[in-house]
Amino acid sequence: MKEILVLYYSQSGQLGDILSNLIQPIREAKNCTIAIHQIEPEEKYPFPWKMKDFLQVFPESYLQISKPNKQIPEQILNQHYDLIILGYTVWYLSPSIPINSFLKSKEAKILLKNTPVVTVNGSRNMWILTQEKVKRLLVDCKAKLVGNIAFVDRHWNHISVITIVHWMMGGKKTKYLGIFPKPGVSDKDINEADKFGVIIRKHLFQDKLEDLQQELVNNGAVIIKPFLIQSDKTANHIFSKWSAIIYRIGLKSPERRKKWLGFFRYYLQFAIWFFLPIVFVVFLITYFPLYRRIKKNVNYYQSITLR
Repeated sequence: MKEILVLYYSQSGQLGDILSNLIQPIREAKNCTIAIHQIEPEEKYPFPWKMKDFLQVFPESYLQISKPNKQIPEQILNQHYDLIILGYTVWYLSPSIPINSFLKSKEAKILLKNTPVVTVNGSRNMWILTQEKVKRLLVDCKAKLVGNIAFVDRHWNHISVITIVHWMMGGKKTKYLGIFPKPGVSDKDINEADKFGVIIRKHLFQDKLEDLQQELVNNGAVIIKPFLIQSDKTANHIFSKWSAIIYRIGLKSPERRKKWLGFFRYYLQFAIWFFLPIVFVVFLITYFPLYRRIKKNVNYYQSITLR
């Protein structure tokens, strides 16, 4: 008998749909039990976002500052699991506040210690360095990361910026103006998430989880666009400066914090529409000279190892 726990936080509900389809093949196995628990923050994050609320979570999100979650039920904490599937989303290039807060909690250290973990993220496209942060948090919990699956918006970067704002601020996963593609992870990718569940089930019941990630990668679980590695690194450098300044200012003056978040909003638009295209041009110019390094980075970020 295999005991499996699915832990996640989903603000929009998209990640919940992904996980529901992913675990369906595992549910069909007769000799396993699956528990599902959605992490609940004490401070709710309503969906859709209001712009002021979306901006307010920036410093704490990026700096990975914990906030209280509701307690996980005792029957879950007291159970030993053969596999934990951890679903998370990306907020400002870091795991969402509820997931980050969980991973830094005493409950996580109880649940995850010496336990195999498969991470599943649902994001726009820049998730790569967020996964590195999750890896470090899992190491702190003495968990055994055995797999990672990334569900992303496959459309061109600037198209996905427009559509994600339409969805996150409007609350409807529809085609903006009737001409843009639907935002977020495609219905096709969500509906076909069960193919990864088949792979997980096979490795779990054959007790060969050490080979799981390679087969997941071979079947398209982690598709990395090399340009987004550099974009992620550049954006993390920028966010580290802004978040530290705004957080420090906010400790002294909430009003000044609001003003600086307004500055950040305009800078963010400038960076997306003007600065990132420059980064892309530089990436194209240096692609062939740096090809070996780029290939090495792609292989690493598809893996479950931590530098």
